[in-house]
Amino acid sequence: MYTKRLYGFWFMVRRSYLPFLLGNLYGLFIYFLSYLFNLNLTVPWGPLSIIGIAVAFYLGFKNNSSYDRTWEARKIWGSIVNNSRTFGAGVISFVEGESQDEVRRELIYRHIAWITALRYQLRLSRRWEHTNERLNNLYRPTICEKYIKELDSELIQYISSDEIKSLEGKTNLASQILSIQSKRLQYLRNENYFEDFRHMELHRLILSFYADQGKSERIKNFPFPRQYASVAIWLTIVLCALMPFSLMDIMKDEGPWLLFLCPFFTGLIAWVFFLMEKIGDYSENPFEGTHNDVPITSISKTIEIDLREMLNDSEIPEPIEEIDGFLM
Repeated sequence: MYTKRLYGFWFMVRRSYLPFLLGNLYGLFIYFLSYLFNLNLTVPWGPLSIIGIAVAFYLGFKNNSSYDRTWEARKIWGSIVNNSRTFGAGVISFVEGESQDEVRRELIYRHIAWITALRYQLRLSRRWEHTNERLNNLYRPTICEKYIKELDSELIQYISSDEIKSLEGKTNLASQILSIQSKRLQYLRNENYFEDFRHMELHRLILSFYADQGKSERIKNFPFPRQYASVAIWLTIVLCALMPFSLMDIMKDEGPWLLFLCPFFTGLIAWVFFLMEKIGDYSENPFEGTHNDVPITSISKTIEIDLREMLNDSEIPEPIEEIDGFLM
């Protein structure tokens, strides 16, 4: 997530200059081809303007759909924050009995372990993601394909080594941690640490965590439909390929100096359309570890801080700080 008020102009230029450059070169090629061989390579502006309107509407649809995926992901993790605080408050107030402080700590720490495992799983790569543009240099412990090794080094802070060993070979560690948590709650109910009503309230929160995990995995594992993403690219290429021909048609009567600007305007229009397409493209996958991610690492650390403060822990971790304007 980018935290500054605006993206810097040169930052945007560095990330999107290629369509402008190629558009200028292509426009120059068409212009000089027409000029050197005295060819009439013009196309009426009317049909191209209709294509441009269609492409703009299509890109608008794609961007809206991509934004919905990102905003849904943020709402899911907002729900995880709220339910985690409720779970922590419930554990602190509901659990009573022998060694109650140790039991409360165990349940809350296991919940933090679940959040940690979930965010690691959501940052594993998928074929359709921009894995070559991950912010590995900023957040390497979180965005890494050495999943099990890196994850184990964090989980050991929250759950026992025997519990970690019991997770070996499991394909979805986050789900298994919730399953262990559920079984542990049942055991504590049988030992009369809380009564049935409070047990059901805690179990209801476990169900909500399963639901939020499933929603996150749905966004992670089901890409924005490739037919929509692919058509947007190809329609934009067709529009930009025809652009210099139509620009020469409307500028040929305005004087040679304005006709000479056709390549520049070709590149500028290509940059605008491809930039709109790129915005949608980079909003499709909110857990891929790039500039526009939902900041699940920061959110997870916020939850951990809140829960450990409920326990009155002596060593509370610091919040995740932004780096170069990015928060993960």
